[in-house]
Amino acid sequence: MYENDHIPVHHVTGSGPNPHPHQHQKPLKRHHTTKYYLQRVQDSLTTRVSKMVCTIFLSLLAIIGLITFIVWLSLRPHRPRFFLRDFTVAGLQGQSGVETAQLVFKVDARNSNLNIGVYYESMAGTVYYRKNAIGSTPITFPSYQGPKNTTKVIAVFSGPTLTVSSQGWREIQNDRADGSVMFGLELTSVIKFKISSWESQPHKMHANCDVGVAANGSLLPIYKDKRCIVSFA
Repeated sequence: MYENDHIPVHHVTGSGPNPHPHQHQKPLKRHHTTKYYLQRVQDSLTTRVSKMVCTIFLSLLAIIGLITFIVWLSLRPHRPRFFLRDFTVAGLQGQSGVETAQLVFKVDARNSNLNIGVYYESMAGTVYYRKNAIGSTPITFPSYQGPKNTTKVIAVFSGPTLTVSSQGWREIQNDRADGSVMFGLELTSVIKFKISSWESQPHKMHANCDVGVAANGSLLPIYKDKRCIVSFA
């Protein structure tokens, strides 16, 4: 029992809301200097400028590529087209031999390009029988063929331009007796494409036509107007 019924109070040192009223908090320390932050801002601006330049460059590149593609689609050159119109071997039924034979062919050369012309530096025709050349001759052909133009190619083989041996002529006669004779016609030329004032590099062109001739020496209907195969060397 305590006297006077007083409740003992014990004072605890340092207790209370502010045990050290005169003690101040320490200031925060800066981890980076002002120069560091300026450098960060400069690097950020440099990155933004670099991205902007790259974006502009790629956009210009894409636009140029698109324009080039559109121009190529509208101006891309189509190779000339050749169609066999007629092929006749006069004297095929004769017994006097190749000396009196005469071979005549007609081919249509078509430039199907809309804005592109074709220069023909030269042209020659060669006739084959069983893959052996039996005649060859230069062909007179316009040096320039304009766009959307069709020009006839006509040539005659006779006398010195036909080089069929006696053995070859006998084989031709044997095929004729069976109902038809197969020949091959090749047109060769060096051509260049022309767009306005621009000209392409020269290309050596080959047009190969399959030819079937009836016993009377006329072209079989199945080969009339047949398209020839065109290739470049």
